[in-house]
Amino acid sequence: MTIFIFLSVLVGTMAIGVPVAFALIFCGLALMVFMGMTDPQIVAAKMVAGADSFTLLAVPFFLLAGEVMNAGGLSRRIVHFAVTGVGHVRGGLGVVTIFAAIIMASLSGSPSADTAALAAILIPMMRDAGYNVPRAAGLMAAGGIIAPVIPPSIAFIIFGVAANVSITGLFMAGIVPGLIMAVALTISWLLVSRKEEVELLPRQPWSKKLVAAREAGWALFMPVIVIGGIRFGVFTPTEAAIAAAVYALFVGTVIYKELPIRALYGVFLQAAKTTSVVLFLIASAMVSAYLITLANIPAELNSVIQPLIDKPKLLMLLLMLLVLLMGTALDLSASVLILTPVVMPIIKQAGIDPIYFGVMFIMNACIGMITPPVGIVLNVVSGVARVPMGQVIKGIFPFLVAETILLFVFVAFPELVLVPLSVLR
Repeated sequence: MTIFIFLSVLVGTMAIGVPVAFALIFCGLALMVFMGMTDPQIVAAKMVAGADSFTLLAVPFFLLAGEVMNAGGLSRRIVHFAVTGVGHVRGGLGVVTIFAAIIMASLSGSPSADTAALAAILIPMMRDAGYNVPRAAGLMAAGGIIAPVIPPSIAFIIFGVAANVSITGLFMAGIVPGLIMAVALTISWLLVSRKEEVELLPRQPWSKKLVAAREAGWALFMPVIVIGGIRFGVFTPTEAAIAAAVYALFVGTVIYKELPIRALYGVFLQAAKTTSVVLFLIASAMVSAYLITLANIPAELNSVIQPLIDKPKLLMLLLMLLVLLMGTALDLSASVLILTPVVMPIIKQAGIDPIYFGVMFIMNACIGMITPPVGIVLNVVSGVARVPMGQVIKGIFPFLVAETILLFVFVAFPELVLVPLSVLR
């Protein structure tokens, strides 16, 4: 009964246009009324406790680093460096997109921001070269969702807090799956674009390649600082976020000099707005998470799927289908905060590695962000590239298929995630 109440209130409130954060609060209140313990002070206390986390300080600083990266010229130099390297080969601009997506993923961890930056820079170049623009836009969206899988990842931070799982472990576990995603996209792109008649960019001499590498060097060194610092124990994830933000500010204002002091207010304001949305959502989710635990919803769900407890791969497949379904309609953070408190007790009882599940959860929810009918990242690339949504959906189809197949490969062979994790830890 409590599961029915929770889902009915959640779906009903969102169906009439209530924002997800408020819908989660209403879910908590509905459960409180059902259990006969209505007390508004619980809501306030749990919201304050939910946002009062040292670990969550990483969120505003990584968001700030991403804003500074785009405003300070780091993104543009990364793309230019990739273009000089492989822009002259057939399908090269698509490969540039994927390479730039990997690098930018290791800088900001925001799928929407990375997709918008890639589309703004590369779509005009690909349109002028004669590429199929809807397909190119689909590639931008598929490449953009690598961001939450490769560290630093805001989604991993939120999952780590919600599931009480090591964020450092999640960061290390996401590196290889993220790179495999990039390989899958590259193969898919080369297959679907091989017959396109496009104008190839001129091959750049080594002198220009070296100049581009030198100009991008400061930007390319940022992931070394962040990931290397976390891996070797120099930083906690929160401290790494601060280091990333300070480094991006230094490079954008002092080295590249593309971020004037007068522009900092706008950059900080945008980062603050995005942070407020994320943290309010987290705070609201803590209310429903507390009531979910109190109402014993995980135990009710556990009784339904008890036959699958001894079949972890089948259980993972079922949960991945659930996450994918949720991800098509909800933002990444909302999917994490709604489902994590419900499914984590089941994951632990089934003996599934929580870090492995976290990587799979985030990757799956990201695929949901490029899956119709909602497709949040699809909407971003459609707006930036000025391509109708219907055409973007057609363009992304081969890449969506590739990433979905890869997801089920990871379900069938968890060693692809766990073995590299054991080496990188």
